[in-house]
Amino acid sequence: MQTHVRCLVLFSTYRDSVWLMHLSHTLEGLPGVQQVAVMMGTPHNKAILQQAGLLTAEGEAGGPNDLLICVQAETPRVAAEALRQATARMTPQGQETTARVAAPRTLETALRRLPDANLACISVPGAYAVHEARKALQHGLHVFLFSAHVDLAAEVALKNLAAQQGLLVMGPDCGTAVLNGVPLGFANRLPRGPVGIIAASGTGLQQVSCLLACQGVGVSQAIGVGGRDVHERIGGYSMRAALQALAQDTDTQVLVLIAKPPAASVAAQLAREAAQAGKPCVLAFVGDTALPAVSEGVYPATTLEEAALLAGALARGTPLSMEPVALPASGVAAAQAARMGLQPGQRLVHALYCGGTLAHEALGLLRQALGNVISNLDDTWGAAPKSTHAVLDLGAEEFTQGRPHPMIDPSARRQYLIEAAGHPEVAVVLVDVMLGWGAHADPAGVLAAAWQETQAVAGAAGRALVGIAHVCGAPDDPQGFEQQCQILREHGLLLADSNAQAVRLAAAVLGVHAQTSPAQRLVASITPGAAALPQEQPPPASLPAHLPELLMTGPRVVNLGLELFATQLAAHGAPVVHVDWRPPAGGDTRLAGLLERLR
Repeated sequence: MQTHVRCLVLFSTYRDSVWLMHLSHTLEGLPGVQQVAVMMGTPHNKAILQQAGLLTAEGEAGGPNDLLICVQAETPRVAAEALRQATARMTPQGQETTARVAAPRTLETALRRLPDANLACISVPGAYAVHEARKALQHGLHVFLFSAHVDLAAEVALKNLAAQQGLLVMGPDCGTAVLNGVPLGFANRLPRGPVGIIAASGTGLQQVSCLLACQGVGVSQAIGVGGRDVHERIGGYSMRAALQALAQDTDTQVLVLIAKPPAASVAAQLAREAAQAGKPCVLAFVGDTALPAVSEGVYPATTLEEAALLAGALARGTPLSMEPVALPASGVAAAQAARMGLQPGQRLVHALYCGGTLAHEALGLLRQALGNVISNLDDTWGAAPKSTHAVLDLGAEEFTQGRPHPMIDPSARRQYLIEAAGHPEVAVVLVDVMLGWGAHADPAGVLAAAWQETQAVAGAAGRALVGIAHVCGAPDDPQGFEQQCQILREHGLLLADSNAQAVRLAAAVLGVHAQTSPAQRLVASITPGAAALPQEQPPPASLPAHLPELLMTGPRVVNLGLELFATQLAAHGAPVVHVDWRPPAGGDTRLAGLLERLR
């Protein structure tokens, strides 16, 4: 089949990654169009286009501040028509903002429009995020920093500045928060209630809050702090500051701290300060096998599922269950039936995740049950042979450079599903489906379509393939929790009630028993008489002076980056001004850095 590639360069034109995704999907739906890529002309993106055979000489001339629209089509006429339609859609971005007026171009201009703003929501490319976050702090704004690709030294500097200003930095790479009922980033539609959650993990926060919602238990505040906040160099500054704030919050009766394993010194400090909070506190350090010594009133959990069960019981004032968390009988039966359709050589699990913490949790549980598992989470993905179990976090930085997060664009998982179907030893594909504000409008539909292709590839090779999904969502999420589950059932995927249960089901399909630790066994280790805490401790992080007001009145937001986030804030009645942000210095990061040092 003949193909024709055309590339249109729109100089000095910037659009956010979600806008680019929608344009790309629209053009791909045109008859005769085979492949589309819509990207800013950064060196990284041009390398991707070159590898895909989509970079023409015209495209090569584009720079970091230029928009490249590349089309591969059956005929030159089809390619030209696709580019014509793309040009027609390039209306000024400011005309489509929430306020229906020309959007301001800078933070300073936005503050003149919303002078009582108290928070900046920043989702611009990481190369520029630190500059915008620093400006926001200097203007007295808390920062929700969704942007990734920010180095550790810059994060330390931002959080030191925040401490001086009495402010909170949530992030970088902070995916989720719900402040006084208002969602930031990826957030679920949660009932209000007595549980306050602080998480160095976006999908960990979503999993626990959604499992609580399914129990009928609501959330007072859900504060994300970014995955590296518990790094030794950061010292858990934002998590500790938020802990102090929720310890004083009268609406919060139960606390939950969630993180991938913190540095040992940070974990010990968090355990100490949780014990001093005066409220029951669940510690969910996912994957940590060496939990710090704790005292009465602090409850460690080994999985996110267990954390939600503990927090729910504490919120209701009901006894903690003595029973271990086990796979339901229906799940055992489903696993046995699925195993009957597999070939003798099919023995592997491939887990393909949108949620980073869910992937991390699955990796730990699968290694406990199955032994050797490779993953991009710990750099074993490229080093080990592929004839082994695997966990892939598709939301990791190496997969999101220049494209939307897979929670926004879950189609990124399709190629890995097809690869798994072509692998003769893969028996089980394990996936998550993320619901809520900010996420794709129909992630189950996207997965179902890709799963049909996957089954066709496996079937053509004479093999069956077992798909196991967990829908991380609350009953009232905008996508419709039950509808999303039904779509997956109708397309032959097995459903689990939690991520941990999905892993147990995957192991059961392979004939392996994977039992997570019962909550009560853990509680027994922290009743009176447990090991005493060390007496020496550093001074506690001070409560940011302006944080209680933010939690009490809710966010009033200047939004820089994804307009999607401004739209959802406006839908919740939050005051918000969206900035029509463009890269400074014409997209030249070196020049932008020099200008920043001259300020």
